[in-house]
Amino acid sequence: MSRSSDLFARAQARIPGGVNSPVRAFRSVGGKPLFMARGDGSRIWDVDGREYIDYIGSWGPLIFGHRQPEVLRALQDVLEIGTSFGAPTEREVELAELICKLVPSIEQVRLVNSGTEATMSAIRLARGFTGRDRIIKFDGCYHGHGDSLLVRAGSGVATLGLPDSPGVPSSLAELTTVLPFNDADALQREFQARGSEIACVIVEPIVGNMGCVAPSPGYLQAMRETTARHGTLLVFDEVMTGFRVAAGGAQQLYGIRPDLTTLGKVIGGGLPVGAYGGRADIMSKVAPSGPVYQAGTLSGNPLAVAAGLAALRRLESDSPYAKLESLGRRLEDGFVDALSKAGVRGSVNRVGSMFTLFFSGTKITDFTTAKTSDTARFNAWFHSMLEQGIYLPPSQFEAAFISAAHSESDIDRTIEAARRALIG
Repeated sequence: MSRSSDLFARAQARIPGGVNSPVRAFRSVGGKPLFMARGDGSRIWDVDGREYIDYIGSWGPLIFGHRQPEVLRALQDVLEIGTSFGAPTEREVELAELICKLVPSIEQVRLVNSGTEATMSAIRLARGFTGRDRIIKFDGCYHGHGDSLLVRAGSGVATLGLPDSPGVPSSLAELTTVLPFNDADALQREFQARGSEIACVIVEPIVGNMGCVAPSPGYLQAMRETTARHGTLLVFDEVMTGFRVAAGGAQQLYGIRPDLTTLGKVIGGGLPVGAYGGRADIMSKVAPSGPVYQAGTLSGNPLAVAAGLAALRRLESDSPYAKLESLGRRLEDGFVDALSKAGVRGSVNRVGSMFTLFFSGTKITDFTTAKTSDTARFNAWFHSMLEQGIYLPPSQFEAAFISAAHSESDIDRTIEAARRALIG
């Protein structure tokens, strides 16, 4: 028995499903999950010593790869002084200032401990600020496991075939309207019917949790105009896209200024972190400045803040985006060519360093079209790639990520592995 198999057997006795986040269990693709021992640059190694080119990157935050030197040095500095105080520190102020500098729509920001916490808090703030209860989300968009948002979510919920989750009160779910992504007419009709009831619209501006799906031209602009007209807050969930697709996130890429933004991933440099921020008049309603309560013992903890500062400061001084776009284009072209030569129906959705290969003959623009994918073929392809040392998300409905640590030779090796996997 491999060490991964042994650890998984032990884990299942003490951890629900043997994992601490559902997609890791490989339920979608079959087989048993691999347990990782270490990472460096674009590579990871499992506990049995096998090496992989990593396209998960801790699900997005490792934009400069594993063991980023600046992050390691920052963490060592913190370990010399203490890991948590439960009191304000200078680094928290510096990180808040840097986030506001890089993302102009954020005038004030509150640090929290996870993306889920950030989106939950943003929804509460939107309701408190507007005095309205109803929210709009989009089919297949995942915003963490908060009750108001775990309705027709993508990601692990789609992977496990659970359209909703037991434990979410129906009375709360009824306050969440779910619309198809990339359908501006559906959004307009909902506002015509209930515009005065809607506190906020929350959206992944580039979806990563039904696989990578970009907004159609003009879609986010229409969303911005409609929400502004009805006094509804627009919340961009940039936990995944923030600092990943551009220094200012997807909102910079598409020229949209949301009212609130949620962040995570890159701003922690690989450590647990989240944040929500936006217009000063809205953020001033958060306690202790205002009546909307939110708190967290470890919010702004020195380790996560130091790691995030190191990552964002390197983004400022050594922008990776041109390289990431070049690598992403190389990989996309290689995958498309491999699909064509193998005679396999499929397509690649990509924005910068985020990508998904969909096994479908349909253009993927929303969750309905994403679900036309041949998941059995994806599963076979995934395992063939894994056997060849390529570590991809274990689900058709998850985006993959390229880091600045990847090289052209990494990309070329991945393309060659894809060719073999598609033929075999």
